Amino acid sequence: MPVIVEADSAVVPLLQRALPAGSHVVATVDGMLAWLDQRSDEYGVVLGPSVGLEVAFSVAELLRITRPAVSVVLVRQTLDTTVLTRSMQAGVRDVVTTDDHAMLAGAIERANQLHRALRGITDDAERGRIVTVFSPKGGVGKTTSSVNLALTLADDGARKVCLVDLDLAFGDVAITMQMFPTRSIEQAIGSENSVDLAMLEGLLSHHDSGLEVLAAPAHPDVRERISPLLISRILRTLRDGFDFVVIDTSPSFDDATLTALDETDECVVVATLDVPTLKNVKVALETMDMLSIARGHRHLLLNRADDAVGITVEKVEAILDMPVSAQIATAVDVAAATNAGTPIVAQKPGHQASQAYLNLAAALIGEPLAGAGAGAGTGDAARARGLFRRGRN
Repeated sequence: MPVIVEADSAVVPLLQRALPAGSHVVATVDGMLAWLDQRSDEYGVVLGPSVGLEVAFSVAELLRITRPAVSVVLVRQTLDTTVLTRSMQAGVRDVVTTDDHAMLAGAIERANQLHRALRGITDDAERGRIVTVFSPKGGVGKTTSSVNLALTLADDGARKVCLVDLDLAFGDVAITMQMFPTRSIEQAIGSENSVDLAMLEGLLSHHDSGLEVLAAPAHPDVRERISPLLISRILRTLRDGFDFVVIDTSPSFDDATLTALDETDECVVVATLDVPTLKNVKVALETMDMLSIARGHRHLLLNRADDAVGITVEKVEAILDMPVSAQIATAVDVAAATNAGTPIVAQKPGHQASQAYLNLAAALIGEPLAGAGAGAGTGDAARARGLFRRGRN
């Protein structure tokens, strides 16, 4: 899918109308370069009006050499001969105006055709992965963990990630991120037979980090009208449009949670160092064993992991018969960041908790990550990023 580089939230919807459903949006050239580092199948970059001309030409020149199969489409409010001439010299494939949706759609279609011709047709694109964050007990930091993990996986737009709030009665994902969505999963009720990416795109809320959020309903009574079939089809559709779908669940084996666990590729189980929680987690793991859910794909996240409470990590691993994948100590910084609406991985990437989420994300991805928000490569791309950071308007 094409990637749009545009910082003006009012312009983004205008560009999206002309592009295929699921097109990725980033606010900066740095985010676009990080995205391209992760996607060998990308075929088009749309540089919106907020991208300065000199930066746009530098991007086109870089991609012409390093990624000739990726077409650059430049969007301007108005066009003149100078812009068209410089664009041609820099290697921009097409230049269109903001309000010419037909021209933009045609430019992207030509970009797709060129990519296919140069690289071969690859209709069987790799599907994304579903990561379900679960705990059988409330108050353990499950939603905070879901948000921070999703932000870490998104890596400032390097990967396309959707965070789904399936705590349908009391979901807190949106408020945790200081988002106030006007749309939620509620608007999908009754659409079991017509779920597609275009429809879901209209229900997602875009976060400044590049993360997309499918919010829970505003009222608890709505959950009774959201069927397991609808949830299953939503998750399968999102899997086709995103690299990762992170699901925050309710603290129980309700229908929504069981449906999410049935669809999951990786399950993050959140626990704390207290006997009631460990007992509940033990029972939950036994239940998952009986249902054959995520066998061999479970990751134990130990939250508020302080030795002073008298239960060691080794004791937890013995009780639950599984290793601890990541542990986060009690920290006022984490709660303060959550209350401020800026999760700890965004507010303090070097914090111990941020590094724990980074390590967990690395385990899910299956490769080491250099740091929260990392995506810098080497050679020309890395040098170009330094230029764009200095010269960005």
